[in-house]
Amino acid sequence: MLTDKFGRQINYLRLAIVDRCNLRCTYCMPEEGLTWIKQNELMTDEEMVRLCSVFTSLGIDKIRITGGEPFVRKNSIELIEKISQLEGLTDISLTTNGLLTEPYIPQLKKCGIRSVNLSLDTLDEERFFTITRRKGFNKVMKTLDSLLRHGIRVKINAVVMEKQNIEDIIPLVLLTRELPVDVRFIEEMPFNGNKDIETSLSWNHQKIYTYIREHFPDLIKTEDPKSSTSYHYKVPGFTGEVGIIAAYTRSFCGDCNRIRITPAGLLRNCLYEGAGINLKDELRSGKTDEELKNIIISSIQHKPKDGWEAEKQTMNASQIHQSMATIGG
Repeated sequence: MLTDKFGRQINYLRLAIVDRCNLRCTYCMPEEGLTWIKQNELMTDEEMVRLCSVFTSLGIDKIRITGGEPFVRKNSIELIEKISQLEGLTDISLTTNGLLTEPYIPQLKKCGIRSVNLSLDTLDEERFFTITRRKGFNKVMKTLDSLLRHGIRVKINAVVMEKQNIEDIIPLVLLTRELPVDVRFIEEMPFNGNKDIETSLSWNHQKIYTYIREHFPDLIKTEDPKSSTSYHYKVPGFTGEVGIIAAYTRSFCGDCNRIRITPAGLLRNCLYEGAGINLKDELRSGKTDEELKNIIISSIQHKPKDGWEAEKQTMNASQIHQSMATIGG
């Protein structure tokens, strides 16, 4: 098992397989998009599978496929299937915006995807267009319906943004009345890829909780799984649950069990880290699996105590505006 210098066991890898996305969400990137990673700088399918195999041999037993939007990558379902077959992997999951996902749901189910995080910041079609700068609300709702019909657990991720989707908080909570979904409200983070857009951080996890509690006074706290990023709650009698993720105030860092790989092969020990070891370059230079393991083990020893330390060590004023698409969510 990989263990950092703080004694935290690392068993969870978030693999971003592409940086591109078919939405332009205001909290993630500029309207015109970003300067995307060049094709030859992206890892190939074979490189990703090999790296994942090295990680599972080191004790990583959970992998989440992220992006950008994973299904923007050509033949992404075949890549997911290959990763799902790795020895030692007990949990493979996916984060998606749902626009291209529905046709692949039977295959996702077949290759062992039991949980999908679905990005959905509003239940209003017009606000969806305003936030994402794209049409596609109905496609996302069809994906949600299909995931539930196939018995795949769904976590709906909603970024809370002042003057944009506050009126959606209660309708999203009400989804959990009848549906077996977890709705997770996320503090907005200053990772929008655009220096010209101010991020409002007034809606922190405490304010979100207070707002929900005002509408549902009997809201109860439930147990938070180990290394969870979310505070868990439930309205008595409702089928699903509610979560609040303190993404900016970062109160979940203490028992972090995650590492990240960007589409270009950077190993990042923390979401808020601005640098990383380039494992793709190590692969292409001819490193053996054992040499890669040693590089990874050494890197894990530099995992920061928390997100504030990571940001202080590695980020400058411009990097704070990097896009979530380049970080891997």
